[in-house]
Amino acid sequence: MTKVSASRSAERATTQILLVEDDAGLRRQMQWALDPYQVIGAGTAAEALKQFDSTIPIVILDMGLPPDRDGASEGLKVLDAILNTAPQTKVIIVSGNADRDVALAAVARGAFDFISKPVEIEVLKLIVERALRMYDLEEENRALRVLREGRLPGIVFASPAMERVARTIERVARTDASVIILGESGTGKELIASALHKGSQRSEARLVAINCASIPENLLESELFGHERGAFTGAIKQTIGKFELADKGTLFLDEIGDMPMALQAKLLRFLQSRQFERVGGRQTLSVNVRVISATNQPLATLVSEGKFREDLYYRLNEILVELPPLREREGDAILLAQHFLNLYNREMSRNLRGFTEEALAALGAHAWPGNVRELEHRVKRAAIMADGPLITPEDLELAQSATARSLNLRDHMRELESSLLQEALALGGGNISKAAKLMGISRQQIYNLLAAQKQRA
Repeated sequence: MTKVSASRSAERATTQILLVEDDAGLRRQMQWALDPYQVIGAGTAAEALKQFDSTIPIVILDMGLPPDRDGASEGLKVLDAILNTAPQTKVIIVSGNADRDVALAAVARGAFDFISKPVEIEVLKLIVERALRMYDLEEENRALRVLREGRLPGIVFASPAMERVARTIERVARTDASVIILGESGTGKELIASALHKGSQRSEARLVAINCASIPENLLESELFGHERGAFTGAIKQTIGKFELADKGTLFLDEIGDMPMALQAKLLRFLQSRQFERVGGRQTLSVNVRVISATNQPLATLVSEGKFREDLYYRLNEILVELPPLREREGDAILLAQHFLNLYNREMSRNLRGFTEEALAALGAHAWPGNVRELEHRVKRAAIMADGPLITPEDLELAQSATARSLNLRDHMRELESSLLQEALALGGGNISKAAKLMGISRQQIYNLLAAQKQRA
């Protein structure tokens, strides 16, 4: 036995499976066949619920349990009780061929999958392996979500791309450096600004936000700096601007790329002196404000085109944080989808248990042009419209053609080997010796890799 297979067998031996089957002979046979899993047997509904606890990842459940051996009432009771206690548990239904409708109804109530009698053990093992992969992935996502939310409240991630952003935020938050956040619409620039504020020494003061694109040009100056009574038509009283409101705190200027050139000049003067006058006023005011700005536009390009002041750009851009789009955050779409589902389950008093495999595949394959905002809207709609306990691609209004990404390490190792081999051969001009030197392996290993590729093809 290889080290890999020995390690896998040892891991399986610690994995518990609850097998609920009233036929004692069949139960013993299935327990033996499912070795090396730690299979716990139960012959009745009451015994099954007594044996079950929320740490058991897999339950294999015969629907025909006493006293209703010819029906499904006892099996459905056990299914509902298990999923109400531990919705993360994967329940595999066992039913007769004539009871296919019952099995499908059980899946609609939250069961993971079903298998018909007589049970083909190899098929059952494949279903168990698939269920365990799904269970492990969901557990990892839950653990990562807790870890990430603890670091940056409100920001959910697991991808290396967002890990780099998180490290930057943790370092920069404690300073008073001006920060520009660049990112496509819907990537969460407001959340990053909030994280910067909460991690700073200004966190006890206000975070004041203003969207520079949503306010008419003739009113934006007044919104930022305030105005005196009579400064313009309709100015019936003195009004405090955002800079004064954010004193000793943080001002977040969203969509800074849309700020008019004339106002850019006044903002630059403030950043240089930290002083300003209200519109229509003569008194010079001083405030202590940290400025964080954000935009989905390429500010450097706007500067070169003369649409944004270069001196202001460098004043605002002491630190640049570039938010990756969701399509470049590997694994985060599924993590975020579960986060939003938990949120809307609480808000709407729903008990949706998760996503079907097809839905998870669709979430991973979608390009997300609207980024996290689009994902949240789709999950919210699905939480409202879903009929069953699991959200489907139809609920999310996503295409179903995608297949789930393989989590098999060997598959990915082979893909990496193949890619590196082709690149080494190309760089070496097809010379085996040069390719072997580039890869740090022998000529014979190159030949072995080539033979393995040819065999797989």
